[in-house]
Amino acid sequence: MNQPGFPPHGVHERDASAWQGTHHDYPESDVGHAAIDLPLHAWLGRFSGNVSPAALAMAWFDWSSHLLLSPDKQAELAIHAASASLRWLRYCAGAAAPSLAEPVTPLAQDKRFAEPDWHRWPYNVLSQGFLLQQQWWHRATHSVRGMSRHHADVATFVARQLLDCVAPSNFVATNPVVLRTTCERGGMNLVAGALRAAGDTWRSANGETELPSFQPGRDVACTPGKVVLRNRLAELLRYDPVTPEVHAAPLLIVPAWIMKYYILDLSPQNSLVRYLVAHGHTVYVVSWKNPDAGDRDLGLDDYRRLGIMDALDAIVRDTGASQVNACGYCLGGSLLAIAAAAMARDHDRRLASLSLLAAQVDFTEPGELSLFIDDSEVSFLEASMWSQGYLDTRQMAGAFQLLRSNDLIWSRRLRHYLLDVPDRHTDLMSWNADATRMPYRMHSEYLRRLFLNNDLASARYQVDGKPVALTDIEVPIFAVGTRTDHVAPWRSVYKIGLLTDSEVSFLLTSGGHNAGVVAPPGDAGRSYQLATAAADDPYMDPERWLQDAPQFQGSWWPAWEAWLAARAGPPARPPQGGPDLGPAPGQYVLAP
Repeated sequence: MNQPGFPPHGVHERDASAWQGTHHDYPESDVGHAAIDLPLHAWLGRFSGNVSPAALAMAWFDWSSHLLLSPDKQAELAIHAASASLRWLRYCAGAAAPSLAEPVTPLAQDKRFAEPDWHRWPYNVLSQGFLLQQQWWHRATHSVRGMSRHHADVATFVARQLLDCVAPSNFVATNPVVLRTTCERGGMNLVAGALRAAGDTWRSANGETELPSFQPGRDVACTPGKVVLRNRLAELLRYDPVTPEVHAAPLLIVPAWIMKYYILDLSPQNSLVRYLVAHGHTVYVVSWKNPDAGDRDLGLDDYRRLGIMDALDAIVRDTGASQVNACGYCLGGSLLAIAAAAMARDHDRRLASLSLLAAQVDFTEPGELSLFIDDSEVSFLEASMWSQGYLDTRQMAGAFQLLRSNDLIWSRRLRHYLLDVPDRHTDLMSWNADATRMPYRMHSEYLRRLFLNNDLASARYQVDGKPVALTDIEVPIFAVGTRTDHVAPWRSVYKIGLLTDSEVSFLLTSGGHNAGVVAPPGDAGRSYQLATAAADDPYMDPERWLQDAPQFQGSWWPAWEAWLAARAGPPARPPQGGPDLGPAPGQYVLAP
């Protein structure tokens, strides 16, 4: 008998030799020791933020042992420490002089010491001492000969987290902005902050969340449409046409299931869905269910079948179209690439084109998320998911907050609890707070098969018992990367051109993983680069592409819409469509 949550033996086998036996991604011992090991790991995860203590210990041992065996590196660090100390002491001696140059300039993205008060004595001494320490620790955890790159990144990450905890900007007595505000307001900022902190702590302890400021169906996710399909995992939304004629080929959009779909249908002025409908596209969007413990055994292939393939069947029935343009965002794009490769293998020609927005198909360079993805970390996370049947929203949010702890944890606490400055709510921020859970089996398969094993890029990923290869995809591809994406780095997204034999149009836009995609026309400061490589063009590396690709000002939406329109067939009267199950945004997006 298989323990609930564990697949049958052989489903996830890795390569094995005769002497070592067969190695399973879900070790056989997990079943036998589920009464002790997994609950213990899940319990430990509550205190460690689901970060594996073993992974941290291995990184520390790798760093400390190789540093111990590197006298030259030790000498370099000692010299640098002595030099930094002398620079700081010299600066302290004359820090009251306004014209004295500061030893260290913070990175452009570090806004902690941007206020003028930080450049006056004695706060300039504190900030410069902190920045010099930060600089030294970065040098100490990098370029240690023999140390693995992953462990170096983890060591740097841990050092950064510890330093961020003790930054002088975090404390009342050492932050001049907080001291000034406290004097001006008679301490009421601290009283209000303490009350807000107490309320946040109470809600967190009771598993409560604040209601989003922008309500789906009212303020966001409000483009008129109908639900035309509902199964145990997804709803399919069809949006009402607003033009006399529409393009012949409808558009299916597959968002990520890590959050709710309406990042692509925010408030009307920021809605990509509304923009596409206004330009004559018949748009369908998958709205994923927020899974619970009963969905623990839903796997990645269930998402492909119940999400993408069922949606394609419904669209063809609904419109009578023979081909569909398909677009996937983030994880939805990775899954759509799997589905497209399987369809190409099986000679299913229903896709007219493939658009991938901030979506990876090769996971060898996954960016900062790789800090939390190795065998030890994934096994530790699996233990936590095994006990509850899913990855909880707070667990997922915690990982992303740690990646940007300076901005998302410490600076936020400074504003909320010390300065009494609440966040200015936007539709994007409200969406970001409206997180979803992820089933145990699916998330484990996703992390192991795609991130750890890189099965998709290596043509080892199996659909219906047979491997799929991205090289089988023949339809034109439009791939979008964003410059400052820390979830799907643009150079990783760019690899789609190396892994397929299709025509690939690659677009690089300003912004990050979310704000770069939500880029309506009219937003100031937007820009993008775009270039197309024919199927038989030689490969161009990303640095050369960055140098040669033409640059354009404004939103990237019109460029993509024009590309879609050229592959969507001639205009015709909108299809009548079949029966519906109720108005958009449907039921799943509203479920807690």
